[in-house]
Formats: sequence, structure tokens, C-alpha cells
Amino acid sequence: MVTLLIADDHPLYRDALKGALSLTLPELEIREAGDLTSTVGILEQEDVDLLLLDLHMPGSHDLFGLLHIRKLFPELPVAVVSGTEDPVIISKIVGVGALGFIPKTASSGDIASAVQAILGGDIWLPASVSEKLEDVDEQFSELADKVASLTPSQYKVLCFMRDGLLNKQIGYNLDIAEATVKAHVTAIFKKLGINNRTQAVLIASQLELEPPSSAGH
Repeated sequence: MVTLLIADDHPLYRDALKGALSLTLPELEIREAGDLTSTVGILEQEDVDLLLLDLHMPGSHDLFGLLHIRKLFPELPVAVVSGTEDPVIISKIVGVGALGFIPKTASSGDIASAVQAILGGDIWLPASVSEKLEDVDEQFSELADKVASLTPSQYKVLCFMRDGLLNKQIGYNLDIAEATVKAHVTAIFKKLGINNRTQAVLIASQLELEPPSSAGH
């Protein structure tokens, strides 16, 4: 039995995806998760053959969810499902280790083809974007490796730093002490090999997944 995990915070989309896969690939055993924490929990407890990951579910900010899971489970095949089809974003997703990208507008047939291809060891991308992908440079790959070493809490702090919040404001938003925020900031600087907030903002900005003209989910 092949086990597939759908990690998406929209129950209606999970149900639609389950329905499409059940019709075309009835031999699949399907699990579900609605946030990054529960996704990791299932992956730690069960043998999952393929993860379909929504990068915008709770805990999975920008590229962090994918990077975090790739760090914890490097042998696990991961395909990203998303509402955006921006080639630059898809290039980054594939560049950091995803084996596929499935648009949320994909037909049942395309979804089944993607799952079968990835389970067979291939990379699957929609024909509309496969010729538009760009190579991810080595510097971005090294940056992604460093960010993958952050904890989810540290990445949240990094995102708030990117948004211009001070330590006190970050502590208020995360309901933690300012001293705890400072400890996170120190750890972030050390892991990323930087020494100021400006550098942190630049790094976090490179990991954003929203194209300039839209905010696709």
C-alpha cells in the first residue's frame, strides 16, 4: 500500500484532492494534515511515500515549510501544491528539492499523472511552466540550507524582523518575553552567518514566495 500525505489548511481542497486521487489511484492510502506541526508529527510516526505540501498553511511560511521538511526527512519525495504558477517561484521550489509542482487548478488527470510520476522517481511540472523555469544559483541554494537549520520559532522571528518589528513588538506578537526574542535573534544571526538585522531582512526577502503583482495562495 502506498501512503500519501496531503498537507493543506483548506479542508475543502483536501477533500477535493482526496476525491480526485481516490477515483484515479484507488490503491493509495491517504493521510491529512492542516499545519506544519501536524505534518511533521505524522511523518515521524508513519511511513509516508509522498507528501503533497501547501507552502502557505500555518507554520509553513514562504519556503520554510519545504526547507524544514527536507531537512528532517531528506529521503521523502515532496510535491508542492499552490495557487500560484509564477515560474520564478516554481524555480525556487524545485531548486531546493521539491520533486513536483501541482497547481491547485490542475485537472484530476494531471494530479494523478503527477503523483504516479513522482512515486516512480521522476520530476513532474505542468507543461505551461516547465520551459520557463530558471536555474537556481549556488548562492541561493547555500542560503536555503542555512535557513533550513532554523527552528519554526526562529523563522517566525526572522519574518517579523523582515517586516520591521522591534524585539518588544515581536515578543508581543508571539506572546514570549523580549529576552527570548533576543535569544532567538542571536541564534538566527549565528546560523545564517550574519551580524545585523539588515542582512537578516535581505535573506528573509529572498525566501518570499509572493510574486510582486499578486498574492496567490
